[in-house]
Amino acid sequence: MVVPRPDLWRVRSSSQIYMTASVTPIKNGPALTFTAHIPDMNHYNGRGGRAIPLYRAPKAAAPNLAPKLLSYLARRLGASPTPEDVLAYVAGVVAHPAYTQRFHEELIVPGVRIPLTANPALWEEAVRLGREVLWLHTFGERYIDPAAGRAEGPPRQSKERRPRVVAKIPDTEAGMPTAVEYDPQTQMLHIGAGRIERVSPPVWAYEVSGWRVVKRWFDYRKRSPRGRRSSKLDHVVPTYWRPDYTTELLNLLQVLGRLVELHPAQADLLDRICAGVQITAAELEAAAILPPPAHVRRPVPPEGTTLLEAADH
Repeated sequence: MVVPRPDLWRVRSSSQIYMTASVTPIKNGPALTFTAHIPDMNHYNGRGGRAIPLYRAPKAAAPNLAPKLLSYLARRLGASPTPEDVLAYVAGVVAHPAYTQRFHEELIVPGVRIPLTANPALWEEAVRLGREVLWLHTFGERYIDPAAGRAEGPPRQSKERRPRVVAKIPDTEAGMPTAVEYDPQTQMLHIGAGRIERVSPPVWAYEVSGWRVVKRWFDYRKRSPRGRRSSKLDHVVPTYWRPDYTTELLNLLQVLGRLVELHPAQADLLDRICAGVQITAAELEAAAILPPPAHVRRPVPPEGTTLLEAADH
């Protein structure tokens, strides 16, 4: 990280998820991204962003939600939503290109607005989809549920769709790749002398607000990798293609492939939510849920902090 963020480190846990959002107008792709790890300031699309943890305290304590929101949703939806359900709903509704396209004008001013359904069936559908989105964004580290097909570890596509290496990427200094190319006719990804088949055009084109994910991933691992050279240490980079790079790339391609497969269902769901009855900001204001009190917009002070220190935190 360029700027130390002790609060993000202090609230980390095996249940924590960090949501990242853009601080510039969103162009395309998912409106939000998610990670199980401490995100750096450029996590969203390499141009700076905001990191928002699900919990404001360690050990999954103090959900980062307006205090009365869960009880209000329980009354309106006839269910008992958890903080993880709320995050899953958000991911299911906004983490796909159709949301960004639909609200393109509104997203010129940074800040993602969530259409909040009042329909219990649509809520459950969004939560179900969102759980898979979050499992994929976190590469199988969160929202694990084998019964729902979400096993622990890097997600996999079906065998007939799974990307496959057909020509090994050389692991020699001479064979270190300098460029990546894609052939949409054969759906073949060329990494130097290596080739990976079954890479669909939407996977190759997958963007996060102008940030081509596969291309950028490669740019940081090629010969003369992308990045600033502000010190001598920045010039210490691998001189050959490491085998784990290929494993990482195959994992990335499969995650993107499964995300792309969810896009039609997410787009259809968003249409139905926007056409149906929604819980409005005015309703939440009338219920004293919005705006949330100032103290819940900050991390919970560490144990042992004095009142004066907490006020300055």
